[in-house]
Amino acid sequence: MGGAMASRFLSAGYTVTIYARNPSKIPHLQSQGAHLADSPSHLARNSDVIFTMLGHPSDVRQIVSENLIPFLTPNTILIDHTSSHPVLAKQIYDTAREKNCWAVDAPVSGGDIGAKEGKLAILAGGNEDVVKWLNPLFDVLGKVTFVGGPGKGQSCKIANQIVVGANLLGLSEGLVFAEKAGLDKREFVEAVKGGAAGSMVMELFGERMIGRDFRPGGFTEYMVKDLGMGLDVGAEEGDDVVVLPGAALHKQMFTAMVANGDGKLGTQGLITVIERMNGK
Repeated sequence: MGGAMASRFLSAGYTVTIYARNPSKIPHLQSQGAHLADSPSHLARNSDVIFTMLGHPSDVRQIVSENLIPFLTPNTILIDHTSSHPVLAKQIYDTAREKNCWAVDAPVSGGDIGAKEGKLAILAGGNEDVVKWLNPLFDVLGKVTFVGGPGKGQSCKIANQIVVGANLLGLSEGLVFAEKAGLDKREFVEAVKGGAAGSMVMELFGERMIGRDFRPGGFTEYMVKDLGMGLDVGAEEGDDVVVLPGAALHKQMFTAMVANGDGKLGTQGLITVIERMNGK
């Protein structure tokens, strides 16, 4: 997704310098005019606004906390689009302020299609005035909503994933049931999508599930990570733990995908777990 987001900035005429841990992602962006930084520290020293899109909180600690923030120049703004932990986002914000810089935690929802088409939902936490100043940049990527102070963007994304995971599980079970009942699955989706069962999850993933297209917009292993943060965030912050029995259940279902060797598939592959449970 980071590559697609960088591509949109280049297409919009912005000067973009990139650093990618995976070299295969570089040539396409360079062909569009992107400059190449040889390290995160080089990027930090020579950028006014920095966007990061990483995999896990451990990656955020390594790249952002250890290799970007120490080298930032004053007044730089750091936007982290990774789905990460609210506590870590607050720590990054505080550390950035110590260097007279700003940090915004801004995880996104919308998958690979949303990133390519500039239709991401951007969930921003931090300083509201800074987020407003960034609006022209966020507009290139999608629609931003300011949801509160540092860490609140990450909390909003976790809540988003709880809802998305539940929808994916329901859609998977509905499709398996429809097939077992002798219904045509495409006709089933067409019949119900305009009613209460219809959802953006159905719109984005219904046909992919039916067509066995499990290419990832976001890896299933990342969904396991996100739901896991939701289940433990209260304990880590010292707050009252939120009881989330549904989230616990569908985290286990996505974990089953990972156990089956499918952690790099898209989350729509959850239907394969339900199928296996039903002898298919």
